[in-house]
This record gives sequence, C-alpha cells and structure tokens, in this order.
Amino acid sequence: MVYFFLYDYRFERVWKTPDSDLEKLSRYRAVLSPDFSMYLEMAPIMQLYNVFRNRWCGAYWASKGMRVIPTVNWGDESTFDFCFEGIKKGGIVAVSTYMAAEHDNRKAQKEWFMAGYNEMLRRIKPEKIICYNTPFSEMQGDIVFVDYERSLWKYMSYERGFQKEDLDAYRIGDIHSKTYDTIEPYLLNGFSFKGGGSAYGGKWKPSSDKDNRLSGTPGEIKTTFNKNGEKTETLIGSDGKASKEIHYSSHGNSSIHDNPHGHIITYDAVTGYPDWGNPINGVGTDFLKHFIGGKLMSTIIYDTSTPEDNRFKTISDFKWSMKHGAEIEFNWDGVKYGISHATGKITIYRWNQPDTTRQFDTPDDVLEYMVGSDRLRDVITQVTVIDRTI
Repeated sequence: MVYFFLYDYRFERVWKTPDSDLEKLSRYRAVLSPDFSMYLEMAPIMQLYNVFRNRWCGAYWASKGMRVIPTVNWGDESTFDFCFEGIKKGGIVAVSTYMAAEHDNRKAQKEWFMAGYNEMLRRIKPEKIICYNTPFSEMQGDIVFVDYERSLWKYMSYERGFQKEDLDAYRIGDIHSKTYDTIEPYLLNGFSFKGGGSAYGGKWKPSSDKDNRLSGTPGEIKTTFNKNGEKTETLIGSDGKASKEIHYSSHGNSSIHDNPHGHIITYDAVTGYPDWGNPINGVGTDFLKHFIGGKLMSTIIYDTSTPEDNRFKTISDFKWSMKHGAEIEFNWDGVKYGISHATGKITIYRWNQPDTTRQFDTPDDVLEYMVGSDRLRDVITQVTVIDRTI
C-alpha cells in the first residue's frame, strides 16, 4: 500500500491534477488518503480545508475503483467536530505518531495526540488502525504497526530524483522486500514531513550526557572533556541555560578556529533549540566572566558518548545539527573530516588539512559534498561520528 505522510512540492499534484497518478497508484493493493497537515498553529479554515482535501482525494480514488484507507489527523479539540467526518464507522483507518513522538532532540507531543486518538476511537470505532511510526503504549485498538525506520530512512534513496516512471523506482530494495512491512511511501524529491501537533515539533530535549552541560546553576562553569582530551568550558547564564562556551580546540581547521575560540549560545524562541552560531576567535578566559553572588562554581563532565550515540540516525538529524551551528568530527573510509561554521557558511574539510576547506550555504548543499567516492547524503547515517557539539 502507498501512504502520503511525506511532502514535496509535487504532493499537491494528487489534489490539483488527481488523474495524473491514477495508473501508477492503481497497481497497489490500496492507497491511504493524503495527510494534508493539521498543525495547531493553522487557521481553522485551513484545517477544515485540509480535512476536505483528504476526504475528497480518498473519495475520488474510490470512485476509480481503488481500495482506499482514510488517513485521520486532528488539531486541538476545536477540530473534533469536523476532522472525523466522512469516514465509515467500523472500518480501517491510518494514523501517524511521527510528529507526536520524540525525535531529533525533541520532546513528545503525546497529550495532544492521545486526546484526538481517543476521540477518534469513540467516534469512528475502527476495526483496525494502521500506525505509521511506533505506537504509544496508551493507544488502544487493533493496531497494525508500520516500522518507520524500515519503510523509509535506511533502505530507500528517498531524496534522489528518479528517472524511471514505473513503481520500482519507489520500492524498498528487493533484498529487504520479503521481510518488511507492505506499506510503502510514495516519495518524490525534496520532501519535508507532514503531520499534526505543533508545526515546530516538540520542545528541544537533551539527548546525551554531554547535552546536560547546557543547563545548571546560574554562574556555574561546566567543563567537558571529549575523547581527544580537548576541553570545553560552558557558562550557565542567569536563566539557568548555557550562554557562552569556550572550545579549547581548532576542530581540525586552524584557518577557521583559534585554539581557544568562543561561541555565544542563543535559543529558538519557539522550540528552545540551542544555536552556537559562528566561532568567535581571539577570546580568552575572561569571555566567561559572569559572577553570581561573587563566586564561580565549576562542574567536570567527561564525554562518555560512543560513535553509536553520536551517529546521525537520519538525514533530518544531520540537518538540524547543521542549522544550529554544530561542530562535527567524523571518519569515513579511513579518512577523518570536520564540519563547522564560519562567516555564515557551513564548512567541511579533511581534518588538519585547511586547504581542503569547502563552504556551503545550506545543509542540503553540504550533503552533496563528496567524501572520497561517496556523496555525503548517501553515507551520513553510516559515518563514524567521533564528536559533535549537538
């Protein structure tokens, strides 16, 4: 079966030109109606419009002889009067927990999800619920779990532009297809996730011991040592969050970083995600001066993260790190690389070889960089990440 929980600019094609993919989609055993978003921040009229589009596409495909499973989504309680309409009671429905679950250093939005899910059970009384991504333990009903990892990230070249017009271009590789779930994503180039809850996802949460250096007692200086024995000093500001940091390292590129160099840490007003920005060279220990009660406290942290802990689980994970000023050290095919930021650009280079430095404007541009004979986009979830600031 084909699901539509992902979005690119051609996602709208199923709405604007609904006949364009009928022949391809009809070859599948079933299709899920498109998940036009129901974000909490949307205007009510847009939420109503997207429910209408979801139902219209499903009804149109059904009129052409396809087997259709309705995808259900919701906003807050004000949407409950319309977001479950147009769905046969006692049938099969599909939902996604992706935006509601913890992911990419973000907290879960479980309370929002479960309120709508329980209301769906009460109103629709579905026979079965197909759940894309891991179900919450509180979810009742006959749930068919579709593994998010197996259906997308690891086994599909999902961001490549396919030239083939047949469905084989969108299928999971043959060596995996016999053992994997039978629901497949209808994927095209340049997607972003669709869903419900907050469009920004859950609030940021620490995902490693090293991330815990970013909060503490106002005035505290936390000292972290990485696997190379290099030191980082983090100042906790008056709000209990890290405000400044000194890295006693050149991060493998002395043309960009002094040893030491500083960072001013800011936070996204909506998500709370920390951002390191560009390095500040020429700083000294007075960069951290900040007195609370006339006394500075100190805590020592030893980085115990392993390469598996540091590994980028998804391309989205890598992009989030890039957007928030991460400094990264990784190995691929026996060669060490570094990624950092300077003058508003993302820089990548071979470790301790400043002359190899390349600069890019966006995370997607960096992912086109060749590490040896491989494109970074194709191997970023496989590289050995030795160290990363976030």
